[in-house]
Amino acid sequence: MSVSLVFALGVLGLAYFIGGIPTSFLAAKYGAGIDLRQLGSKNLGATNLYRVLGWKYAVPVGVFDMAKGFVPVVVVATRVDGGDWFPLVVGISAVLGHVFPIYLKFRGGKGVATAAGVVFGVAPVVTAVSVGVWALILGVTGFMSLASISGALAFPIAVSVLAPQNTPLLAAGASLAAFIVFTHRSNIRRLFSGTESRFGRKRREA
Repeated sequence: MSVSLVFALGVLGLAYFIGGIPTSFLAAKYGAGIDLRQLGSKNLGATNLYRVLGWKYAVPVGVFDMAKGFVPVVVVATRVDGGDWFPLVVGISAVLGHVFPIYLKFRGGKGVATAAGVVFGVAPVVTAVSVGVWALILGVTGFMSLASISGALAFPIAVSVLAPQNTPLLAAGASLAAFIVFTHRSNIRRLFSGTESRFGRKRREA
């Protein structure tokens, strides 16, 4: 099935709305009766959900957030003849939905899990390298934010080594990495000031 403009816009919109499902907000609100936007780092992501409510909530939310990127990309990649670019653009739309959800006045998470789902759907081997870097940095430093940034930056580097001919993947990977750095700009400031919290611990105030 080839892609018409109307169909393409519809798929991109659908990916955005799927990506925008505020999983952590819903889990905290209907599972524990709290507003995650008012607790912890006040971020609507699985990491903050873990800090506030623990693994019982964070793990399924993290998996669902990954699926929000993985499912649209895999469905498009296997059922639509839109070239190499289209599935990646659909994935980026899902990430934008997660970070800027229309349901919550465009205030969402930081896009890491959803972006991971996107790239895993199109390049699982390269994603495994990125996840390895993420796990290494998290294990050595304990900073989830630094691990997430490092893993994101590792992806386009790994693409340039393992699949240098895949220009769409390299461009999308670099774009997502830059976006992940952007969404973590407050974390970067705290890392430099020494006030960033380590994974599983409360943030130390400046």
